[in-house]
Amino acid sequence: MPRHIGIVACSAEGAALCYRTICAEGAGLLGGHAHPEVSMHTPSLADYVACLERGDWSGVAALMLTSAGKLAAIGADFLICPDNTIHQALPEVLPRSPLPWLHIAEVVADAAAARGFRKIGITGTRWLVDSEVYPESFARRGLQYLRPNAAERDETNRVIMDELVGGILTPEGTACFQQVIARMKGDGCDAVVLGCTEIPLIIGDANSPLPTLDSTRLLARAALRRAVQG
Repeated sequence: MPRHIGIVACSAEGAALCYRTICAEGAGLLGGHAHPEVSMHTPSLADYVACLERGDWSGVAALMLTSAGKLAAIGADFLICPDNTIHQALPEVLPRSPLPWLHIAEVVADAAAARGFRKIGITGTRWLVDSEVYPESFARRGLQYLRPNAAERDETNRVIMDELVGGILTPEGTACFQQVIARMKGDGCDAVVLGCTEIPLIIGDANSPLPTLDSTRLLARAALRRAVQG
């Protein structure tokens, strides 16, 4: 039997895309209409945002661990979190977690290395792009990276937090990310990580100036492989 996937969710849109990907693509590994058992727990996004805004990473970890405990209690075998930003708290979570985790940035970095990319642009919330979540994972594989500049961080964070997490998709939001990615291409990047799990709702290979590393779907597919193959 495939292993039971537990989803520690933060924002709804990214978690929903991850969940849908697991269910839709499970059939490719397991046969028609089949997918592993999946459970998800989602505290209020406001609770996470309050912690983020005051820099309370122990508070973020506590929320994640609450979800982890509830998912373990209903039989999940391992955990994923379709939210890049709160992975900053994962080092505090792992020693106390009742279950093992897949790390979204490690999954993305493995995909980047496998595809032969060398310099990766990082997009996401201001908390994510200011962090070492992706730089550390890229450095372990000898990959270079580029962060958005200060103005780009402010505007992309606004699009994410004021629009995408609420399911608001606008041409202006799409254009904002396209402009940032185009600038990164001009500065030598050969790929871009969509490092907020909502960004794939508006950006993909079809409309991006650079090849994309879709963190949401890459994590979902890694979870599928873990569930089916061990």
